[in-house]
Amino acid sequence: MSTSAITNSTTTNSVTATNPKSVLGKDDFMKLLLTELQYQDPTDPMDSEKILDQTSQLATLESADNTNKAMEKLVAQLNSSSDLNAVSAIGKTGSLGTDSITLGKDDNPTFDMYFKHNIASGTIHITDTQGNIVKTFDLKTHDAGVQSFQWDGKDNSGNRLPEGKYSITSDYSDGSTGSYKSVYGIFPIESVRFDSGKALLKLGNNYYPLSDIKEIYQ
Repeated sequence: MSTSAITNSTTTNSVTATNPKSVLGKDDFMKLLLTELQYQDPTDPMDSEKILDQTSQLATLESADNTNKAMEKLVAQLNSSSDLNAVSAIGKTGSLGTDSITLGKDDNPTFDMYFKHNIASGTIHITDTQGNIVKTFDLKTHDAGVQSFQWDGKDNSGNRLPEGKYSITSDYSDGSTGSYKSVYGIFPIESVRFDSGKALLKLGNNYYPLSDIKEIYQ
């Protein structure tokens, strides 16, 4: 092969690799169509129908692409709106939709309870799925707010209870105006934290995604 042949081959490959118009767009087809109409032989016209069909298809694809971009913007706006709704929930009350915790094998679960009023005296009741009170705790004097407790998973007789769900409620008195009830799973929403763009609401001493909160109210 001659030096000239090698040079021409290299030049051709270089042009092909760097050609910015290696992919034609809708505007390119329109220019081709107008050029064809300008220079075609009226007695022997070229087939312009294919170019028109391709242009129409490109316009349809462009419209679909614009629709997808608009939907992406809408989703982003909805997510932003959801984040704002999460922030507006601060100071309200949130419910996890259950008054139960799960006791696992050899677990010593901890749980939070919210008390709206000061505690002078009271009792926490742990109940099985049949409604039987299996464990009680005496409450100590404490200011209103969230308290954390740990349960050894045993009943009042010291026997280890089977795995499963157990409901937690409390009856207490502030020592002056009356008696009150507190239920596990209902807490004031104290703050909102964003983790990887996901809103987490603080209920008690833990953070929960908005999807885990079943009800928010004043």
